[in-house]
Amino acid sequence: MPREIARTVLELEARAILNLLPRLGEAFDRAVEALHVCRGRVVVTGMGKSGLIGTKIAATFSSTGTPSLFLHPAEAVHGDIGMVVPGDVVLAISHSGETEELLRLLELIRRLDVALISMTGDPASTLARHSRIVLDVKIDQEASPLGLVPTASTTAALAMGDALAMALLERRGLTLDEFARYHPGGRIGRKVVTVAHLMHKGGDTPLVRAGSPMRDAIRTMSDKRLGMTCVVRDDGILAGVITDGDLRRHLAQGDNLLAWTVDKVMTKNPVTIGRQDLAAAALGVLEARKITSLVVVDGENRVEGVLHIHDLWRTQLF
Repeated sequence: MPREIARTVLELEARAILNLLPRLGEAFDRAVEALHVCRGRVVVTGMGKSGLIGTKIAATFSSTGTPSLFLHPAEAVHGDIGMVVPGDVVLAISHSGETEELLRLLELIRRLDVALISMTGDPASTLARHSRIVLDVKIDQEASPLGLVPTASTTAALAMGDALAMALLERRGLTLDEFARYHPGGRIGRKVVTVAHLMHKGGDTPLVRAGSPMRDAIRTMSDKRLGMTCVVRDDGILAGVITDGDLRRHLAQGDNLLAWTVDKVMTKNPVTIGRQDLAAAALGVLEARKITSLVVVDGENRVEGVLHIHDLWRTQLF
């Protein structure tokens, strides 16, 4: 019996989301554009379960490049309406469109002259009639046995909010680097961190000029402590790399390294990576090639830095 109820709930909520697809028309496009050109913040409001959904939607907007906050409608009429300023856009969520606390805000919103977008299950409701843009999230029935507990309706509203946020993300052209700035911590932060955030650069990059004596390369490797050095031409373009492994192999063969130049020892065409590549992708390269460092280069193969596997360990990517 419990599994039958669960199956019914999941089927009804899935159907509520799928039924939104035919309603993705001009109103949705206008809502995305209104949010895109918003000069202020997106203020999301809703009462009860709709308010909880609104809190999540506001958080999703903020984390994807659209400044947003949640305004509790009951607190709004006791002073918190001051959070809303000209240039903001208000997104109001109410399945009935007749939520008393929200309707009390309509005149206040009108006086502030901010755009009102509503997400409601009744496009003919009072809230809808006073909205600039109406997003229809009507459902056939709630998923609760009593038919009263907000279930399918809140699922539909949450899904529509996610659709808005993702369409807006695409409209803004949010880059991976920008997304990483909004998620510096936690598992997501580790997934989206780029090579540029972790690499050794500037004076910390081990570099020697092509044609230099091996004594200079050994000194640089010792000073920088990355177990390698880049060999660059006069124009900064990468010519090769020398690693601790290269030194050991030559010494094992009895070679007189101090009599040689770096050109004779270096590995040409080493593995490289770009500064905007994901650190997780760099880890995959290091593991696949069984190496400990990657040279970071620009589009013209000029050295920008070095990424060491120890830098990735610090992000707990393993």
